[in-house]
Amino acid sequence: MDIGELLDYKPPQALKRPLEEDEEITTEKQRKMKRLARAKANKMSKQAASVPSLAQTLDQISEEERQEIIKFVETEQTQGEVIDETTIKKIILSFEKRSLKNREMRIKFPDAPEKFMESEVELHEILQEMRVLSTAPDYYPLLVKLHVISSLLELLSHDNSDIAVATVELLQELTDVDILHESEEGAEALIDSLLEHQIVALLIQNLDRLDETVKEEADGVHNTLSIIENLTELRSDIATEAAKQGLLQWLLKRLKLKAPFDANKLYASELLSILLQDNEKNRILLGELDGIDALLQQLAFYKRHDPATAEEHELMENLFDCLCSALMVVPNRDRFLKGEGLQLMNLMLREKKTSRNGSLKVLDYAMSGPHGRDNCNKFVDILGLRTIFPLFMKTPRKNRKRVLSAEEHEEHVASIISSMLRNCRGSQRQRLVSKFTENDHEKVDRLLELHFKYLEKVEAIDEAIEENEDEDENYLKRLEGGLFTLQLVDYIIVEVCAAGPTSIKQRVMQILNLRSASLKTIRHIMREYAGNLGEEGNIEWKDQEQQHILNLVDKF
Repeated sequence: MDIGELLDYKPPQALKRPLEEDEEITTEKQRKMKRLARAKANKMSKQAASVPSLAQTLDQISEEERQEIIKFVETEQTQGEVIDETTIKKIILSFEKRSLKNREMRIKFPDAPEKFMESEVELHEILQEMRVLSTAPDYYPLLVKLHVISSLLELLSHDNSDIAVATVELLQELTDVDILHESEEGAEALIDSLLEHQIVALLIQNLDRLDETVKEEADGVHNTLSIIENLTELRSDIATEAAKQGLLQWLLKRLKLKAPFDANKLYASELLSILLQDNEKNRILLGELDGIDALLQQLAFYKRHDPATAEEHELMENLFDCLCSALMVVPNRDRFLKGEGLQLMNLMLREKKTSRNGSLKVLDYAMSGPHGRDNCNKFVDILGLRTIFPLFMKTPRKNRKRVLSAEEHEEHVASIISSMLRNCRGSQRQRLVSKFTENDHEKVDRLLELHFKYLEKVEAIDEAIEENEDEDENYLKRLEGGLFTLQLVDYIIVEVCAAGPTSIKQRVMQILNLRSASLKTIRHIMREYAGNLGEEGNIEWKDQEQQHILNLVDKF
C-alpha cells in the first residue's frame, strides 16, 4: 500500500447504538458525576474543619502584623474609575457628541426612524452613564461651566419621550437633597443654573405629554415631581414661582383624573400640600383655580368609604391638610361656604368613617376667627349642632387608625363651639346657648369635667418648668401641654354663664364647690388668654375681643 492510498483510506463507520443504550450510558455518567461531587464535598468539609476559624487566626496574629494589615486596608484604593475633572470632561464630551449626532440624524432623515434610531440608543446610553456625575457634587460648578445643564434641559422637549424620561431621571439624581447637602457650592451653582434655564416651566411642559399608562413614563412623572420637591426644599421661594408657572394647575388636574389610586396621585397630593404650606400667594392662587371645589370633590368619595390602603389613607390626609391650609385665606372661606363644604364635613361627621377626623379639623379652620362668622351661622342652620354636641359629650374611644388623639379631638370640638359662641348672632346664638340647659345641664357637667382634666395637665407642666427658662418658650410648652384647650373650655364656660339663664351659672358654682375649686382659677386663665390672643384678625378686632373677654370675666 503506497502513501497515497494510506492517506485516502477511511475506516468503516460503526453503526450507531440504539437509543436505550444511549440513555443507559447517560444515566451511568450522571451517577458517576454525583459520586465525584459527593466525594469532593466531603473532602472540602474536612479541609474546612481543619482550618482554624477567623477569630482563632486573629488571636495568633502579632501586634506588628495587625498594624500592617490596618495600614494596607487604609491605603488600598477602591477598584473602579475615580471621578475627577478629566473623567467628567470625557463623559460630557461624549454626551455632547452623541446629542449633536442625534440632532443631525433627525434633521437629515426626519421620516426614516431606522436611520436615526442607532444615534438615539447611543444618546440614551450616555444619559444612563452620566448618572455617575451625581456622586461628585463638588464638580457641579464644572458642569455649569461646560454648559451641560442647558444641553440637558433641551432634551426635555426631545421628540422621543424615552430620552426626555431618561433626562428627568438623571436630573432627579443630580438634585437629590442628600447629595446637594454634601457640597454647598455645588448645590448653589446647579440650582442657579437650573432656574436660569426655566427648569420648572420645561418640566411642566414635559408632564403634559407623558402617558402614565406606560410604566417608564409614569416613573418619569414621579421623578419630575421629585425634582420640584428637591428644589423647593432647598429654596422655599421656588414654590411660588413653580405654582405660577402652571404646577398648581397640573397638580389639581392630576388629582381630578378619574383613574385608580396610584403612587403618582399620592405624590401629587403631597406636593400640593408642600406648595400651600406657609404660602399665602399659593393659597390665593388655589382658590382662583377653583381648587377648593376640586379638593371637596376628591374628599366626597371618603364620606361613605374608608381608604383601602395605608397609602390611600395618606392621600386623604394630604387632601384635608391642603383644605385646612387653603382656608387660612379669607376668600377661600367664602368659596368653601358656597361650594357646600360645611354640608360635606357635617355628613362626614355623621357617617363615622375615618374621614371624620379630618372633617373636624377642617371645620375648626373654617369657623375660627372673625372671618368665620358666615360659616358659623350656616353650620347652625344646617343642624350642625346635632352633630357636634354628641362628639363634645363623648370623645370616641376607638379612634380609627389613631389619626387624632383624644386630646386633639377635644381641642377641635372645643374650638368649634367657642368659635360659634364668638361669631353667632340672633336666633343661631340662642339655639347654641339653649343646648347647655338640655338634659339637666349635662353639657355644663361635661364642660367642668374637661376643665378639671386640662387644669391637672397644665399644673403638672407648671411644676416641671424651670424658672430660668424663657417666658415665651414656657408659655408655648404650656399651650401644647393642654393650656390651649383649657382656655377654650373656660371661654365657653364664661360665655354661656353670661348669655344663658342663671341656672347655668348655678350649676357651675355647684360643681366647683363640690370639687373644692374656685372661680378665681377660671378668671385667672381667662385674663391670661385675653393678654395672649392670636394674630388672626386686625388690631381693632383683637382689642374688641380682649375687652369682651375681660367684661365676661368681670361678670363671672
